[in-house]
Amino acid sequence: MILPLLLGSAAFAVLLDVSTLFASEQSLQTMNEVLGRDGAPMVLVPAGSFPMGVPPGDRDGGRDEYPRHEVFVDSFFIDKFEVTNGRYLEFVKTTGHRAPQNPTNPTRNLWKGDTITDVLVDRPVVNVDWYDAAAYCNWAGKRLPTEAEWEKAAKGTSDRRFPWGNVEPTAKHLNYNQKWIGEKTLMPVGSYEAGKSPFGVYDMAGNVWEWVNDWYDARYYEKSPAKNPRGPDTGTKKVIRGAGWQNETPTARIFTRVESDPTIRNESTGFRCAADVAPNNSTDGPSRR
Repeated sequence: MILPLLLGSAAFAVLLDVSTLFASEQSLQTMNEVLGRDGAPMVLVPAGSFPMGVPPGDRDGGRDEYPRHEVFVDSFFIDKFEVTNGRYLEFVKTTGHRAPQNPTNPTRNLWKGDTITDVLVDRPVVNVDWYDAAAYCNWAGKRLPTEAEWEKAAKGTSDRRFPWGNVEPTAKHLNYNQKWIGEKTLMPVGSYEAGKSPFGVYDMAGNVWEWVNDWYDARYYEKSPAKNPRGPDTGTKKVIRGAGWQNETPTARIFTRVESDPTIRNESTGFRCAADVAPNNSTDGPSRR
C-alpha cells in the first residue's frame, strides 16, 4: 500500500510501506519525490539517455574519464540527500551494526560509541566503508546507485562540469576546500540550494565523497554497455564519486572518478542510496541489483 502524504502543484510525496516501496512508472507521471522506508526523501530520475564522461572540449579529465559516451539508464530513485548520522543511528540501533569509526585516526571520529550529538544529526555520516554503506541501503530496502545512475542524477541529460552548470564553484554551491575542524567540517545535507542538480539532488559535489556500487576499472568506459551499465563483474577497488569537504575545484567536477579500497573508512567518505522503480502493475518491492 502507498499512503498519500503531501500533494502540491510541483510534486506528490508519498510514504512507502515495507511491502510496496515504490510506485509504478505510470503513476509517476505526476510524481517526482517519495519517502523511503528509512524516511529519507528520494527523487525520481526518469528513464533516458545522458552523456557520461568528460564533455567535449574539456582537457582536464583523467584517462579513466574518457571516452564520453551516451548511456541509457532506466528510471530509478535516488536519495535527495546524503545519508545522515541521524538516519544511520537508527540503522545501528535497529540492527546492531558497528558504529562508524575511523580505524587509523581516532581524532577524526565523530560518534561517541553509538551516540551522536545534536549537531551531527543532519550532517552526512562518514567513517563508513563500502560494506557499511551497502548494509544500510539493504536495511532501508534500497541499494547503492550504479556509477552511471549517480552521474546521471548529478548531471542531468546534458553536458556540464558541475551539478549546477558550468559556473566555477563558490561557497554558495558546495562545501569544499576546507580543513578538518571536527563535526562542523561537514555541513547539514541540503544546505546548498544553488548547488543542486537538474533533478533536484543535493550535495552531488562537495561535503563527502560517496560510495557507488561499481567495481573500478580505469578502462571501463571503453567497453561499457550502452544501457544500464553496472561496472565490472569483479575487482579489487570500488568507485567513489562527488568529491568531499577537503577537495578543490578540479576534483569537484561531476565526472571525476576515484578508486578506493572497499574496506577503507575515513572522515571524508559517505554515501546515498538508490532503488529501482517497480514495473507497471507490480506489487513487488524494489529489486536490488
